[in-house]
Amino acid sequence: MAGISREQVESQLAMDGLLLSARDEQGPDADSPFPEEFVNALSRQEVFNKHLFRPNTYLHKWWARRCGSTFRAILKQFASAELRDYYAPGGLENKVVLDPMMGGGTTLHEAIRLGANVIGADIDPIPITQARASLTQAPLSDLSSAFNSFFSSLRSSLAPYFQTECPICQKAADIQFTLYGLSKTCACGGVVQVDGYDLRHEADREIKICPESWEIGGKKAATPKLVTKTEKKCLSCGQEYKELLDLPFYARYMPVAIFLFCDEHGYLFRLPGESDLALIGLADSHRRSSDFGAARDFKVKDGPKSGDLLKRNVHSYLDVFSSRQLIYLDQSIRLLRDYAGPSKLNLGMLVSTSLEFNSMLCGYKGWYKQRPGAIRHTFALHAYSFQYTALENNPVNRRKSSGNLQQLFRDRIERGRNWAALPVERRINADGKTSQVKILGESDSGIEVSSPTEIAHGRNRFCLIQGDSRNLPLNDHSVDLVVTDPPYYDNVQYSDLAAFFRVWLSRLLPDEAEWVYDESASAVAVKGTDYAGSFLTALTGIFAECGRVLKPDTGRLAFTFHHWDPGAWADVTIALKCAGFRLMNAHVVYSEHPISVHIRGLKSIKHDSILVLAHNDGMETQQWVPVDAISADDSETFCRQSAAAVGWLLESDFSPDEIRAVWKNLIRERAK
Repeated sequence: MAGISREQVESQLAMDGLLLSARDEQGPDADSPFPEEFVNALSRQEVFNKHLFRPNTYLHKWWARRCGSTFRAILKQFASAELRDYYAPGGLENKVVLDPMMGGGTTLHEAIRLGANVIGADIDPIPITQARASLTQAPLSDLSSAFNSFFSSLRSSLAPYFQTECPICQKAADIQFTLYGLSKTCACGGVVQVDGYDLRHEADREIKICPESWEIGGKKAATPKLVTKTEKKCLSCGQEYKELLDLPFYARYMPVAIFLFCDEHGYLFRLPGESDLALIGLADSHRRSSDFGAARDFKVKDGPKSGDLLKRNVHSYLDVFSSRQLIYLDQSIRLLRDYAGPSKLNLGMLVSTSLEFNSMLCGYKGWYKQRPGAIRHTFALHAYSFQYTALENNPVNRRKSSGNLQQLFRDRIERGRNWAALPVERRINADGKTSQVKILGESDSGIEVSSPTEIAHGRNRFCLIQGDSRNLPLNDHSVDLVVTDPPYYDNVQYSDLAAFFRVWLSRLLPDEAEWVYDESASAVAVKGTDYAGSFLTALTGIFAECGRVLKPDTGRLAFTFHHWDPGAWADVTIALKCAGFRLMNAHVVYSEHPISVHIRGLKSIKHDSILVLAHNDGMETQQWVPVDAISADDSETFCRQSAAAVGWLLESDFSPDEIRAVWKNLIRERAK
């Protein structure tokens, strides 16, 4: 290396995220410098499409997942010096990693890849079931064989409900999706309201539907008039159009267009004909004779998000599905009884996650040239959205298309399993472009054990605990690392929105989890900052349990957090202080892209604070100086100063009341 200075070598290593300080070279050190610039560069790439960077983690819908690259980097800080390179395989062999609030399972997937044995706990059954399905070792050939058999049986019974005729040659053709308009009424009679009259923009033409005749290049029909969502009042009588709230939700919609594929003429739109309406009527008859169990099991409970359903007079989760969609669910439940093991588990999760693309809450965005046939899925806005143009998908379409079973199996299982067998990371090159790096020797899968006591031996083992993480069935001082991402304080939508899936998973996979559980033990806060709120109470108990199970001296708790509200930071600080933790180090990383649909246009925090803590009062820690104020001008500064305030307050003698008052003074006006 003649002619190259030490500074140049260190500079290059730092760019690659590999710079080791003298303290690092002594061995594993939880409190070592963190390569923020390197991790930020990766996360700025990953936030665009997290599911493409970590496909095996995204088998089923969950909310607020953090970047896998960030958690890999956090965990790598605990590896021995020679394996701390981000792109080196392994590094956590013989270590036990716990995530007591596992949610989407990011910690478990990243830690098991690095050779650790992992324990995941959550009170909600969906995270437990998803982790079991995606982490359990199963040959892709077995899963593919099971899917092909399942799909073939499902299609043989459902395909007749999803067939139409080509408007050109009159031959039978598969429906890809059916578009519906929302029926409304005024003094003049009825109208059908849609987003707009455009159906598709192509390179050389635009396909539209006529509002008067509903004509789509074919014969006319006598139907109610179409109006767009911008037309709030009837021009004739002056009355506002009113939704038919007395009807079940699915029955408020009328089919207006069918998108089909003809083997001879390709993709086409057509007006629903008599035979199409007859098939829908036949499905409605089947619906009336179906028995999914007690009606109370599908009752919509009032909540911060589900309350929007109740306001629209939707009281049953059954009502947000068309009759054909319910037949799909009915047949899936019946067929799954003939499967077992990982095949049944993955198939059941696949059907459940398909519901995000197969409900009458789905919308249509396929008129864009770059998104032909694209579906606006149920939780595109992290809430219940009520469509004017609703889209009824065909889940058993033979051709892969947005949200159907063929496409989802390829994306969620086939792609996920291939990636799990040979994980791929991104490297940011000097020219700013990215390249792929295959991590030889790693696998995103493991062997499940039924008892935490079995975790201490072997490697790549995982144990899943459904229950209250304030009382874990773990021995004292049995865990090396706790790495987690706590709930977002007053964001109680996860459990509330997840009921949409749970009511069906309890029937698709009845023996995989305890589907009825005590939601009051969840670590989320009811809106407001009452000290005794569930967030503070639960978080204090969980952190205390982390302190109990962590190994003395070497054990560390690391978690990500951000929030504008001083009450959130106060609760986190009080919970940590009560549990006996002190802040060893803090970092800030990029975590959220500003154009994400749920934060677009808001002054939202785009960064996470990473807090690394020790549970040992006698340990020497960094000296955190008092903080006078916290700037809300940008999220990076805000998160960095907030983390420093946590360190200072944990070392202080302030009472919980005083800590709460200090935070209110530090963040004097919540950013809006």
